[in-house]
Amino acid sequence: MIGHASYFPSIEKKHGKSIAEWKMLILRHLPAKYIELVSMLKSEHGMGHSHANALVAHTLAENRG
Repeated sequence: MIGHASYFPSIEKKHGKSIAEWKMLILRHLPAKYIELVSMLKSEHGMGHSHANALVAHTLAENRG
């Protein structure tokens, strides 16, 4: 695993949802801004900044287009 994806096993273990579930949650909140998505994961789901940022960055990069 490289970059942001290296956080994924820890995110799944700590927060109890699969990465696919987190990505679906992020996509449902579009067209929110990047920082709004990170803030939502932090405030509503108790994530730290690094985990939230990794999920948002990876999800948006995969779904560009």
